[in-house]
Amino acid sequence: MDLRQIRQFIAVAETLSFRKAAERLHMSQPPLSVSVRRMERDLGAALFERGRRGVKLTEFGKAILDDARRVALYAEQLRRSAAMAVSGTGGVLRVAFVGSATYRLLPRILPRFRARYPGISLELSEGTTTRILEEIAQGSLDLGLVRYPVLEAHATVLTPIEHDTLVAVLPGDSPLGRRKRLALCDLADQAFVMYSAAAAANLRGQVMLACQAAGFTPKVVQEAVQVQTIISLVESGMGIALVPANSSRHGPGGVVFCRLEPTDAYLSVAIALASRPEPVIPTALRFRQVAMEYAAEAKAEGGIG
Repeated sequence: MDLRQIRQFIAVAETLSFRKAAERLHMSQPPLSVSVRRMERDLGAALFERGRRGVKLTEFGKAILDDARRVALYAEQLRRSAAMAVSGTGGVLRVAFVGSATYRLLPRILPRFRARYPGISLELSEGTTTRILEEIAQGSLDLGLVRYPVLEAHATVLTPIEHDTLVAVLPGDSPLGRRKRLALCDLADQAFVMYSAAAAANLRGQVMLACQAAGFTPKVVQEAVQVQTIISLVESGMGIALVPANSSRHGPGGVVFCRLEPTDAYLSVAIALASRPEPVIPTALRFRQVAMEYAAEAKAEGGIG
């Protein structure tokens, strides 16, 4: 017994006619009759009572009809799911992101992606750049939105999506926050709240390089992992910090964000889309397409993103 026979049985059961069922199935009647007979032999019981006045289901046929319909329905759902997975319009996509991707990038990308591909189930999780890159390489994640540039060795493909720049975040009462122009070297004597060497090594490394290029090594008094945590520590008076400018969109009232002049390559950062080398699964390609559309729009807007 196979799926084709199950569908043929359903057609005969619903029309109570081998002729009408054959027409529905676009086949001739004799092969249909032979196929149903084989199914009855495989099951060990008659499915239909055949007579001059037509065909009717046996009690056995009635008993299995609902199950046969469910099998046919599940098979059709399986076929559609497989087709959607191949085309990249269905299936599961596992995406992890750094916390600062929630400031602007994710709120712009996710609604568009979900509206365009409702058949794709997104599994979202938050993590650090280092951990996300490791999980993509291991195969437990499909895509990641990570901090860029990445200073550590990795086996993923990185495509910058949202460009940004590092700015100084200072306590609201800091005299430095009232300056019309602020250079990075002006912060040389300040206490720094720094990114964790263990969990946020890439962003920490970039801040250290920027400070060293400005002629000093920052005096680190406290470490943290998330950008928002660092901003909160600055608000509490622990020190000052360098953070991505996009984080100012959701900054607390007790701090000030100051652009640093001149802005050079050491202060340039981004959020990048991370993936395994080709071939990339179709659903990931769909997400990449939406992300690149956003990147082009942000560039055309002329903003930071």
